[in-house]
Parts: sequence; structure tokens; C-alpha cells
Amino acid sequence: MMLQLLKYLTAIATLGLSHASGPGPAAISTIDGCTLAASDCMALAALELDGSLTFRDTSFAAVDFGHIVSARPAAVLHPGSTRDIAKLVRFVYASSSNVSIAARGVGHSANGQAQVLNGIVIDMSDLRGSRVSARGAFVEAAGGELWIDVLRASLAKGLAPRSFLDYLHLSVGGTLSNGGISGQTYFWGPQISNVLQLEVVTGTGELVTCSRRTRSDLFFAVLGGLGQFGIITKARINLQPSATHVHHVHALYADFASFQRDQLRLISLQQQRKAIASFEYIEGHLVTNSDSLVNGFSSVPFEGQTVNVNLLPSPGNASVLYYLELAKSYNIALESPASVHEQVSQLLAPLAFIPSQVFTRDEPFVDFLDRVHTGELTLRAAGLWEIQHPWSTLFVPASAMATFERTVLRTVDVSTFNGPVNIFPVNRNKWDPQMSAVTPDEDIFFTVSFLNSVGAGQGPTLKALVDRNSQAWQACERLGCKQFFPTHTSRADWEAHFGAKWAKFVLNKRRFDPKAMLSPKQNIFTRGQTFPFLL
Repeated sequence: MMLQLLKYLTAIATLGLSHASGPGPAAISTIDGCTLAASDCMALAALELDGSLTFRDTSFAAVDFGHIVSARPAAVLHPGSTRDIAKLVRFVYASSSNVSIAARGVGHSANGQAQVLNGIVIDMSDLRGSRVSARGAFVEAAGGELWIDVLRASLAKGLAPRSFLDYLHLSVGGTLSNGGISGQTYFWGPQISNVLQLEVVTGTGELVTCSRRTRSDLFFAVLGGLGQFGIITKARINLQPSATHVHHVHALYADFASFQRDQLRLISLQQQRKAIASFEYIEGHLVTNSDSLVNGFSSVPFEGQTVNVNLLPSPGNASVLYYLELAKSYNIALESPASVHEQVSQLLAPLAFIPSQVFTRDEPFVDFLDRVHTGELTLRAAGLWEIQHPWSTLFVPASAMATFERTVLRTVDVSTFNGPVNIFPVNRNKWDPQMSAVTPDEDIFFTVSFLNSVGAGQGPTLKALVDRNSQAWQACERLGCKQFFPTHTSRADWEAHFGAKWAKFVLNKRRFDPKAMLSPKQNIFTRGQTFPFLL
């Protein structure tokens, strides 16, 4: 205790320094900024870290992409190394403190999942870096590394990860704690199915390297585990030779049945291993049959192209339309654009989109993968990025999609579609059942994402969108759906969410985070909770 007191007094003597230079006592703003118990403040201030711990500059960690929930932490750790994370977690675990810990990547959560009220947030953005292996089999990325930087490091070697998100400016650790999905998921599986090895700090502060063969129990628990079992500090992601270009397609549909049937037809080609294969990327989107709303049909064509409104049904007969977004990648050194265009023509020939309402273009591979970020920059410039985003993503069994479309999509007020509505199929056999992530109990299910926002004094209110999401979930739950980025709050709902995986999920919590210190805002477990119902 005397040694801790001396370290504490040393830290007090350095007040006014915002960062420590190299290993030594944690840099703090002022001890007066600490809202924890005095003993916790003193002990935390005395930790010897490679990075820094601050009690004052914590407000950024109380905000996330959703801008709906706000919980300010008492402290933020800016780790200078993985050791800092392990040391902090180990210290809190060994103490009698009731402090909780959450890891934060870029704060892209919509409902405060990476926040912790009066606890400690670990700013993973301070842990960055990617390294491609000598033989190019994998890229090893730090937990705070962004996927765009993983891509850049891989492309420098002529390689790329197989499975991406639609938005690459997210952290590796964050997406692997959830799933990591996009239109490539049906083809390559989610990002969590493309990981070779992880480095994890468990809820006891143990630093573990795990894989399918080594400490596989932790490996599978963490992937899709919602941050409940450990903090991902490194990940090895498998690579393949990179494409250079993409042939990008948008095809407009007047009715949902044809739209869904063609999506299922296209993903079946990959399973059948047809000679011309299929598109590696298949997504679908709902748009309003209007040119005046945010996601009206004018968003479908590429720049310089237009929809022929004379071919569209009247808004009275169809308030919404759908379009397929498809992509076929190729390496221009190995395959000519003309050859790819011919393959795409063959794939499109049997599809039932509105005649001649198909739009195509070739673009660089990187531009295609990073296209959402281009839109982000436009929205930021217009002041429309840092606004409320009540997002909701559902996994709907394929057999229930017709009912979901009839009872949900067709009945929702189109004015509440203030942003993208994505609809695309996924093969369950691309998801390893040993992982914590859950899916519906069907071989094929659809991802339906309401990616809406609350405009500044325009469009639907936050309440209207939250109510719409709630009504959609209530209807979907009866159809055997699952939530992606789940927002349940009761034990009964979480038990129903995980289903047959619940007992193992709780067992893993008891094993890897026995004091329930990690990611409390997921609202699955309570800090200090015991698990007698498994004893």
C-alpha cells in the first residue's frame, strides 16, 4: 500500500501534464476530475502504463454514432500497448471496486453499447497497425485498426481480405465482436468466419492468443460475443489475391416477389459452382416510388444515368420499389472488362427487373469498397453525419420474408424511410455454429436493415423511427427472426435471443469474465453478478 501511495503522490506532483512520456505513472488531467471513490482514483492514478489514463477528457466516450444514448465514463485509458489493457483489467478484477470497463473503437454503436457510466472506457483507436505475413497468408491487425487501413496494407502486397463491411472506417475489434456483414457475406461468410487467430484480454486480465486449435473455447466465444468475454487486441485475417476493378450493377424492380426470387436465384449459383459463378456481392435495397424523398428511385442510377419514370408503376399501385446491387470483381491484368461484361450479361439475362432499368459501371476495387465513406464526407460537409441514427437490423428467415414484406415493409409509412433500407440474403452454412453469434434456424435468411436518421427539423422524429423499429421487431419476432446488434434488456429476451446457445454463453461469461466487468451497456449481465442457475 505504501508503494501505491508513493506512486500516487508522484502522479499528483506531475499535475498539469496531459501525457506521460514513456512508461511510468499514468498521466492524468487532475485528480479532482475523478468521480470514482477516492481509493479507486488513487490506485488508478498510480498504475504504471505505456500510455495514459485521463479522468477529465472523457466526454467523447459518452457519444456514439447513434446520438441517442449518453453515459459518461469516469476515466479513459489511452493504451500505449496491449500490456496497458491487460494491466488495467487485471487491476480492476483484483480490486474490490465495482468499476466496469468497455472497449471503444470508433464509437459507431447506435445504442451506447461501447459506453459505461462512471466506469472506464478503453480507447482502442490508440492501438493501430497492420502487418502482412511473409507468405501473404494473413494480415495481423491491431484491435483498434480500421478496416480501410487493413485493406491498404494488404493491397500493397497485391492481396485483400475476403469479407468486408459496406463501411470500412470501423475497427477490427469492434466488428469481430459483432459479426461483420455485407453483400459479400453470402459468398465468403461474415468477417468472424474469416479469422485465423485472435489475441484477447479476458475479463480477468489474462492475455491469451487463441485460434480454432488453441484455446478454441475463448476464440469461438469472443467472435460475435458482443464484447462479453474479452477485448480483442489483435486479429489474424486470411487473405487472397486482390481484384483491381469491379463491374457494379443496379437493377430496379417493381415488385418484391421478383426481387426476392432473383436474389435467391443468384446466391444459388455460387452453391452450384456454375462455370460463370455468380456475383461476389449481392445486396438489395428498398426505395420509395418518389423522387422527392431521401431514398427515392433517383438514388438508383449511377452518376450521369436516369430512371425512365414511364416504366415505373404509379405510386398509387406501388409506394415502394426495390433494386438489386450487384458486383463482380476482376483483375484487369488477368481478365478483360469485355469478358466480365459478357459474364454479367449472362447472369442478368434471366432476371425479372423492370426492362432496361439496369445501370452499370466499372470502377476501381478500392473505390467500390470505400464508396460509403465518400457519402459520409458529403454528409459531414452538410452537417448531416453527427445526428441521431436509430438503426435496426433484423435477420429474417427466408420462408418468412413474404409475410414480413406484406405485414411490415408494405404497411410502414414511407415517410419514415429517411435513409437506406437494405435487404439481402445470407447462407447460414457460412456461419460457424461454435461462435457466439446467432442466426435464424434456416439455411437461408435475409438481413433487413433500417439505416434511418433524424434530420435537423426535417423528416420523421426520433420517436416515430424508434416506434417503427419496435413495431417491426414485434412482428418479426413471431416469425423466428433474430436481431443483429441486439438491444434486449431483460434476461428472458436475451435467453430467447441466444436460444440453444444461452447456457454456453452464460458458462463462457462465468469462465472468462466472472465479475461481469466488460461491456455492461449491452445489458446482458450485471456487474458482480453470479450465475447460480448453472450450478
